[in-house]
Amino acid sequence: MLYLLASCIALLIGPLFYRYFSSGSGLQKGLDGFIFVSLGGLVLIHILPELLQHGGLLAVVFVFLGIWGPTASERLFHRYSEITHNLTLSLGIGGLLLHTITDGGAMVLAQQDGSSILLALGVIMHRLPVGLAIWWLLKPQVGTRWASLVLVAMMLLTGVGYFAGEQLITQLSLENTVYLQAFVTGSILHVVLHQPHGQHDTDKQGKYEYQAGIGSLLGIGLLVMLLLMDSGGHEHAHHDHSTEQLMTWLLTLAPILLLSYGAAALRFKLGLTPQDSSLARRWFQRLAGPEALVITALLLGPWLALFQLLVVFILSAYLSHANVTITDPHTKLPSNSLRFGFAHLVDRSAPWILLSLVLVNLIGHPSVPLSNPLLQVIVLLLVFLPMRFCNLGAAVLALALAYSGWSPIAIMMPLIAAPVLNISQLKLMTWPQRAILLSIIALSLVAALRLPLWFSLFTLPEVVNLVALLILSGLFAASLLRLGPRKFLRRLMLSKPAAHAHSHSHSHEHATHEPSTSHTSVQSTAETPSAHDHSDEHTHDKAKANKHTHH
Repeated sequence: MLYLLASCIALLIGPLFYRYFSSGSGLQKGLDGFIFVSLGGLVLIHILPELLQHGGLLAVVFVFLGIWGPTASERLFHRYSEITHNLTLSLGIGGLLLHTITDGGAMVLAQQDGSSILLALGVIMHRLPVGLAIWWLLKPQVGTRWASLVLVAMMLLTGVGYFAGEQLITQLSLENTVYLQAFVTGSILHVVLHQPHGQHDTDKQGKYEYQAGIGSLLGIGLLVMLLLMDSGGHEHAHHDHSTEQLMTWLLTLAPILLLSYGAAALRFKLGLTPQDSSLARRWFQRLAGPEALVITALLLGPWLALFQLLVVFILSAYLSHANVTITDPHTKLPSNSLRFGFAHLVDRSAPWILLSLVLVNLIGHPSVPLSNPLLQVIVLLLVFLPMRFCNLGAAVLALALAYSGWSPIAIMMPLIAAPVLNISQLKLMTWPQRAILLSIIALSLVAALRLPLWFSLFTLPEVVNLVALLILSGLFAASLLRLGPRKFLRRLMLSKPAAHAHSHSHSHEHATHEPSTSHTSVQSTAETPSAHDHSDEHTHDKAKANKHTHH
């Protein structure tokens, strides 16, 4: 009974925090950063692996429908965008309400003999961001009364889950509702990604991004605490395995990533910069760095690195000969080589590195049947086309796929294709150029079948890996503080958050206004133009302007 009372109090703490934080724009941004990271992280690391275990690959499809379905319908039916948005918000709230019943059941399990108290603490702790998010989502939309009613309903449903016994919990188990919960999970992510109210209106110059970064770091701290607690319970052994796998990858990768950033700083000092006068050298940097070759050589083996280098040379020579413009160029660079390697490049690559690790941790799950090489290639194509991978993110993706036991073709594909095989880049090419590019990539993948299996050149002591991970975490945390969580992750969006606007009749504006300029000298001002937000003509005009700037 004490657990039930504590979980209800945890829900009520949210509105108290909101009332305090709403007193200033900086605190609002901190609150936004906290909810954005903590609630989004709970879904990606805690909820999605469980959905995959029970629903397999089809669960991922329903999650994506929940995320991008509302966006697509709002664009197709502009007149009904407000209805669509409110329906999505209702679905997300409904999903959180449904989840509270299973929370109540989990606390009953935690009271049984042999169960760890950490399981109950984990349930109680993760309700802090949930209660905060409910108030953050609903109060500006429907007012204090309705937001309070939803919180009361959540407490009542927690009690229902606590007292109802095994029969109700069985009916609401993941086995019976997995696809519904997957769709609702996607709806929650949609609402979190596209802010429900216009807190950005007071921060058009981006002067509160530091506070947003502080909030996101607090959210990460809460996530780490929850995952540590979660690993203490028997009932969540699959979460423990998932978290342990991520930690192993990060420990192995951290020292090599630091070497890669050092290599980037060195080549910048030697004059090989993203604003090089030679288009071929600029393409080589886009495709391989060459800092990405450090990861390939040391963790996947020198043979794969040599093959990657050969293919990258061929692609660079062809694309420069065809005079293909590079999308998303580095238009503003720091003068210091260390700031380039360990700040500017971290800002551009850290989101892709984290995405690659989380993505493979999900699609490499044993419940997802992706052992067929052809199916693996198709899945990777679906990932690459809407996104603009950087070379370091692609190398980390290849490494994670190797650790997950994917085929040699799937391992090589990110190394040679991810930075160039995306819609925004392909739009800057003619049909013959696209055909030649795809032919080179296809022939290279066939040739990759003859390569020896991947292997790591050496294994570092655990202490070295841990120290390197702490340093890398500091670099990523500094990037979060410089940019704020939304700007940090904006490269991963299929469309700009600013394009996600609704014409609401209430007093606030739903459109999200992103800060237009960075407050640090190392931030690139060329924020990724989305191919989905502009017409072909506009994209080509921008390409010509970029080309004129670089030549």
